[in-house]
Amino acid sequence: MIETLLQAILEQVDQPKKDLENNLRALLNEAVEKLDLVSKQEIDRQRIALQHANQRLSQLQEQMNILEGMIQNKK
Repeated sequence: MIETLLQAILEQVDQPKKDLENNLRALLNEAVEKLDLVSKQEIDRQRIALQHANQRLSQLQEQMNILEGMIQNKK
């Protein structure tokens, strides 16, 4: 009988804890969903695209320097 009563009390104490945990999880999930987050894969894709753009920019700058040099030599 005492064991049953003790078990019932523990279940009653445990329920608010579970409710609080569920409420906190829901609040945290809602907050995270509002954040503007991207995946690691998307960051990696953007990093690669930026590297390619920087490489192309360097190539174009080099071409421009060559053309400017050619113009200066013709003067």
